[in-house]
Amino acid sequence: MLRGNHTAKIDDKGRLKIPNAFRALVEEKHGSDLFVTSLTGESVRIYPMPVWMAIEEKMAKIPSTHPARTKFFDRVNYFGQTAAFDNQGRVIIHARLRDSAAMSGEVDVFGNYDYLDVWNHDRFVAKLHHDPFTEDDARALAEFGI
Repeated sequence: MLRGNHTAKIDDKGRLKIPNAFRALVEEKHGSDLFVTSLTGESVRIYPMPVWMAIEEKMAKIPSTHPARTKFFDRVNYFGQTAAFDNQGRVIIHARLRDSAAMSGEVDVFGNYDYLDVWNHDRFVAKLHHDPFTEDDARALAEFGI
C-alpha cells in the first residue's frame, strides 16, 4: 500500500526520481512498467501498469458511446504515456503533462493506496486552502465508518 508523501525532484530532462520507499513497493508488487497520466492536467498520476490495466478492464464494460467514458479516455490519453522506472528509479514525465502540471524542480509525491500523485508544491498547498476538509466531508465519510 502506498501512503504518505515524499519530496522529489524533476530534472532538466523531465525525469522524476521516485522516492525509494514508493518505488520499492511498486516494483515488488507490480513490476517497473507504468502509465503516467492526468485527468485534469493539474497534477501527475502514476499507475503501476497492472493497476492501470484493471481500470481499462472496468472501462471496457462501459459502452464506447457513453459521454463520461469518452471524456475520461480523451483526457488520460491526451496527458498519458507508458513509462517504466529506469535503473536509477526515475520515470519520464513527458513535456505536455510536465508543462500543464507545472512539474519542475521539487515536487510532492503522494501515495494513494495503489497509485502515486505528483503535485507542484505551491499548487497543492493552494488546493488545500481553496478546498478545505469540511464537516460535510466528515459526515460523508462517516457513512462508510470512517
